[in-house]
Amino acid sequence: MPTAQEPILTISAGTTAGPSVAASGSWQVHALAQRAILKKIMATLTPLQGDADAVWDLSQIASMDHIGAQLFWNLWGKARPKMLKLAPAQEEFFKRLEQAGRLEMPLKRKQRLTWIMVLGFAMLSFFEHLTGFVTLIGRVVQDIWRFVRHPMNGPWREMSANIFHAGFQALGITALVGFLIGVVLSYLSAQQLRAFGGDIYLVNLLGMSIVRELGPLLAAILVAGRSGSSITAQLGVMRVTEELDAMLVMGISHGFRLIMPKVLALALAMPLLVIWTDTSALIGGMVSAQIELGLSARYFIQKLPDAVPLANYMIGLGKGVVFGMLIALVSCHFGLRIKPNTESLGRGTTTSVVTAITVVILADAVFAIVFSGVGF
Repeated sequence: MPTAQEPILTISAGTTAGPSVAASGSWQVHALAQRAILKKIMATLTPLQGDADAVWDLSQIASMDHIGAQLFWNLWGKARPKMLKLAPAQEEFFKRLEQAGRLEMPLKRKQRLTWIMVLGFAMLSFFEHLTGFVTLIGRVVQDIWRFVRHPMNGPWREMSANIFHAGFQALGITALVGFLIGVVLSYLSAQQLRAFGGDIYLVNLLGMSIVRELGPLLAAILVAGRSGSSITAQLGVMRVTEELDAMLVMGISHGFRLIMPKVLALALAMPLLVIWTDTSALIGGMVSAQIELGLSARYFIQKLPDAVPLANYMIGLGKGVVFGMLIALVSCHFGLRIKPNTESLGRGTTTSVVTAITVVILADAVFAIVFSGVGF
């Protein structure tokens, strides 16, 4: 025996050609959510679907919500039947359903030549970034020329702060990683040189590889991951908090106060970090060589100047200057392009670090090709 809280259907033959359907009880979601009741109702209503002559009387329903009205509406085929009796409170439900109409999902258009479109968008994005990067370089050159003409009005405090953060605070991690790389490289090289009786050439191998290639590249990668991400995040947060817009309103140039100090600071700090990393790596290699091959530290230090010509030191320092400027420019480029939301901030910082490391490796390859005949 159904209770007043359950939906009730009564079907009779009626006086017209079609059956007469009377509904009562509760037609709300809490009643229709019971699987057994809903299954029983659907089994009763399904044979009536599409019967245009049926007479529907819903005026005796005690309570109805949108879910109950939608159940009848779907059964009627999204249209009111010819013979329908409703209570005044029920008119609002079916009026809204009529105004909503039939919801149709948009057809998904088949995209042809998807890979060509992806390639095209990638090329457009690349050239857009390239244009913005070249424009940024031009602005930095103008700001540097302005700084040279009026050095007393320059951003000395900003430069000092960036040298401290990007240079001094990076001494610990660069020294540790450089020392470990020197130990690993010396140990592996000693294993191979011992097999051919070339122990004395370990100094040449370590000196050339560390001073000319590994030292500058290792320092640049560490700075790109540490300081480059910091620069991008700093500019991105300033974009999110609208500090950059406030600077423009106050007439303060972004390039002169934010970008140029970072570029000059890294151009000055990177060669010093390269010397520091080279020294740490050579000390690690010297310690490993003494343990593995028995080469004394005195022999290592005396042999090093002859094994590594002065031109290699100059090339390493030049790489440090170029790598530092490239890291700062790439980081500032992506920092200024961050949109004012947190998702863009995270994505821009990640892209900045990956791009900076890639650009550093490409620049190192260019150095290797241009100076292939120098320093040997």
